[in-house]
Amino acid sequence: MRTVTEPEFSIQLNETIECYAICTTDFAYNLIAVALKNHMCLILVGLPEENGEFGWNHLQDLEMGDKDQRRVTAIAFSPETSMNCSPNNVTLCAALGSDLIIIRTDLGQFNTIQPFQAHSDYINDVSWVCEGELLATVSDDFSCRFWTPGATPENVITFGLSSAGMSIKSHPEDPNKVLVAEKKGIIHLYNVRSKQTVVSVESPKFPLLSADWANSNRLFITALAGGDIVTWDLNRPFIPADVKQVHEDGGRVVRFAPGSSEMVIASIGRPDLTLKVFAAKSTVPLIEASLKTFAGLAWHQRLPYVTAVSDRKLHFWKVPMK
Repeated sequence: MRTVTEPEFSIQLNETIECYAICTTDFAYNLIAVALKNHMCLILVGLPEENGEFGWNHLQDLEMGDKDQRRVTAIAFSPETSMNCSPNNVTLCAALGSDLIIIRTDLGQFNTIQPFQAHSDYINDVSWVCEGELLATVSDDFSCRFWTPGATPENVITFGLSSAGMSIKSHPEDPNKVLVAEKKGIIHLYNVRSKQTVVSVESPKFPLLSADWANSNRLFITALAGGDIVTWDLNRPFIPADVKQVHEDGGRVVRFAPGSSEMVIASIGRPDLTLKVFAAKSTVPLIEASLKTFAGLAWHQRLPYVTAVSDRKLHFWKVPMK
C-alpha cells in the first residue's frame, strides 16, 4: 500500500486552475502567475523559511483578450521580471492554442497585452532564451520557432522537427543553447547563435511528453517517455545514464529540482494523476500524492518546495533534501 504525502500548504482559488508558473528571476522568485478560465491572476506567496509563516496575496487580475474557450497550455516569465525596482516590471508570455500573448504590467495602472499567431497548431511549450532576447516556442506543427518580443514580434529562426515539439528549455549557464524535445523521443541541444544542433539523444521509449535540463548541472537532461523517467549524462550521450519506470499508464510532465546537488526529480503521470518525487539514484519516492486535475508542475527556485494543481487548489509540498 502506497503512502500518500499531504501537502504542506495550499492556495485555494474560486475557479479551476488551467495552468500556472512560478517566476525564477532573482527579484521576483515568490511571484506566481495562474491562468483561470477567462483571466490570469498574479499571486505573491510567502513561505515560512522567509516570513515565519505561510501566506499569499492576490496582486492583480490580467485580462487575456478573447480566449474563446482556449486553454492556456504554457506560461513563462521574462528574465527581466523584477519587483525590486520602481515601477515593478512583470513580463510574461502565455500560449493559447496556436497563439502567444505577451503581458507586461507594473502591478498598478500600466499593463499591456500583445497577442499574435505563432504557429499553425497547438503550442506545447514556451521559454525565454538568450537571456530574454528571444522567445522560443514548440508546437504540434513540427516546428520550433524563435521570436523577437518587441512591439511587432518577428519570427527570426525556425527549426524544423520530425514530430510534435513538446518541451523547450534554456539554461542559465549556457544562454545561447536550448533543449528541444520531440514527441517521438528525440531531444536536441540547439545553438541559437550558430543555428546548429550541438548534440541529440534518443529515448528508448515514446511518446515523450516532457523534458527538462538540470539547473544544477547542465550535463544532465531528463525526459518523461512512455511512463519512464529517462536521464542522460551528456558526457556519455549515446545511452541513458538512468531509466526509471515511474508511471504505469504514461507521464505528463517532469522537472528537476533547481538547487539540489543530488538530482531530485518530480513528475506527474497516470494512473489517477499522481505526483511523484525521487532522488535520482533511488526507486523509493520522497513524495507521492494524488491530484484531481493536471495543470503543470513547478519547483520554487530557492526553497525545497514542489508545487502542483488539484482542481482549484495550488499545493506546496516540502521535499526532504540533503
